[in-house]
Amino acid sequence: MVELDKSISFDGRDIKLKVGLFAPQSGGSVLIESGDTAVLVTATRAAGREGIDFLPLLVDYEERLYAAGRIPGGFLRREGRPPEKVTLTSRLIDRPLRPLFPNWLRDDIQIVATTLSMDEQVPPDVLAVTGASIAVLQAQIPFYGPMAGVRVGLVGDDFIINPTYREIESGDLDLVIAGSPEGVIMVEAGANQLPEQDIIEAIDFGYEAVQDLIQAQQELMKDLGIELVVGEPPEVNSQLSEFVSDRTTEQIKTVLSQYDFDKNARDAALDEIKKSSVIAAIEELPEEDPIRTAATESSQVVDSVFKKLTKKLMRSQIVEEGVRVDGRKLDEVRPVSCLVSVLPQRVHGSALFNRGLTQVLSTTTLGTPGDAQTLDDLNPEGEKRYLH
Repeated sequence: MVELDKSISFDGRDIKLKVGLFAPQSGGSVLIESGDTAVLVTATRAAGREGIDFLPLLVDYEERLYAAGRIPGGFLRREGRPPEKVTLTSRLIDRPLRPLFPNWLRDDIQIVATTLSMDEQVPPDVLAVTGASIAVLQAQIPFYGPMAGVRVGLVGDDFIINPTYREIESGDLDLVIAGSPEGVIMVEAGANQLPEQDIIEAIDFGYEAVQDLIQAQQELMKDLGIELVVGEPPEVNSQLSEFVSDRTTEQIKTVLSQYDFDKNARDAALDEIKKSSVIAAIEELPEEDPIRTAATESSQVVDSVFKKLTKKLMRSQIVEEGVRVDGRKLDEVRPVSCLVSVLPQRVHGSALFNRGLTQVLSTTTLGTPGDAQTLDDLNPEGEKRYLH
């Protein structure tokens, strides 16, 4: 693995990148530093698994108390179960990354971000987001990147890029934005009742900073001699696609226009079409027929072709007729209903939220100040009063 050090002057601070110094057996690795905060991000790729129709991507963010010069509490003085913040940061990294992988990619991908050092000035989460993009690019995994993330704070009337913990706490906005050269991918924010225009300006302000980090990544890959190429999707047998389309298009359109079908009924009807009109017809073909040969290369080939055709017809119906498969127009939402106090009074508060076939049962329990959770992680806050 090629080693390279690079320093980026970013919003008055230096971000240092050390590529290839750690984890030489991984596909890509970068130590990204700002101040005394350092995050190691690695990316590893394995050959695709047979028979899956999704991207097996695993993003794991890890914190260790030694990063802040602390010894874990408790009798054993050992790291315990990862705190909630770790899970949320893993999701923060995953959300802007996942859409940038080609939808045909089926390789196992594991991205691990580990905070090795942390001060009380620079939060490590947005560094991990940018570091994940660098590691993936270095590993030469098919990826529509680069991608980068920054945090935007609002102190007084001034927007700040990557504010300190103190600035986040005293400010009115804590917004994380991630984007690619094509546009904004993810926005996550908490704010003190700011006007909508302020949020829009914060997003624009953050996206400008994201572009600086993206340009730095492009220059870094050029220095490493890595060409940013996504690659070509695996070819689908055209004869098989025509075979499926000729036998099922009209039937699929009929099912998609049955607006009184719920999701379960619609899925069952489509599954029956696939079995009776495609799979049964393929089984009647001679063994040497090229369509049958293509269909039996993988257990997922027919499913993939049928699913792709269904998706195409569904999108066409929505765009051309302005009606979704459940009969809703483009500006209509699913039926929404709410019930409160659905559980006995022993539960302090309860509510049932329904939207279509989706349900959420929520409960609330009130406690005393002594029930606050004492935090033993890298978060500067000592306790947490709102638990969920």
